Amino acid sequence: MKLTIGFIGAGNMGTAIMKGVAGCGLDAELSAFDPDSAKLETLQTSGVKACKSGLEVLQSCKYVFLAVKPQMFDEVLEQIAQGVTKDTVLVSIAAGITAEYIRSKTISDAKVILVMPNTPLLLRAGASALAKCEPTTDEEFSVIRRIFDACGVTEEIAENKMKEIIAVNGSSPAFIYLFAKAFVDYARKENIPEQAALSLFAQSLVGSAEMLTKSGYSIEELIKMVSSPGGTTLAGLDELYKGNLEQTVQNACESCTKRAYELSK
Repeated sequence: MKLTIGFIGAGNMGTAIMKGVAGCGLDAELSAFDPDSAKLETLQTSGVKACKSGLEVLQSCKYVFLAVKPQMFDEVLEQIAQGVTKDTVLVSIAAGITAEYIRSKTISDAKVILVMPNTPLLLRAGASALAKCEPTTDEEFSVIRRIFDACGVTEEIAENKMKEIIAVNGSSPAFIYLFAKAFVDYARKENIPEQAALSLFAQSLVGSAEMLTKSGYSIEELIKMVSSPGGTTLAGLDELYKGNLEQTVQNACESCTKRAYELSK
């Protein structure tokens, strides 16, 4: 029997997840609704059923992705509330939105899975944190995790830490891009071709990530491996320590989390 999977919202992230469904081997029928009819027309060419409303998606699908921004949740949940049943599995990818909030707008025992993906999902290189909220079953959770596994790396996180994890994987790409910009700007100032600098720095990020996850060394050990006594790396690290880089990152993470709690109210 085919799985029925629907999407309310067909923006970049929703579309990327649909590609994940196609790439994970699930036997599924996809439906979607988006106010932008042009997006639906494009999806139809890929075999996605275009629905006229979010409620229509609910009425035809067991698994429903709420792929809209947090500011739109009130409106969307109001539109679909009458279609939510005890068998529906609602999947939220919005920052700060809680299962309790979704239930307060739909039914008291709604099945909810919270997901915090990130934009590299668009290249199937995402990092997605997922939380299974009762009474969602392990089998239902495994279906959704399988979809995100096809889009990158997944980790299951406790429901009560889904706001805190946003800084770690949801917002962190923007912080990394800003870090990258500083290196490329330096290279440009030194008359090094921008594309060459970007290529080298980007590959350094890829290689460093591989070292973090596959070398078996701790972060502290990896730093020491690059830092020869009296060498260039230590001279640069001294400036980063003077600038209190680690505390600045902590402050950024805490600001992300604070905003997530504000959005959840």
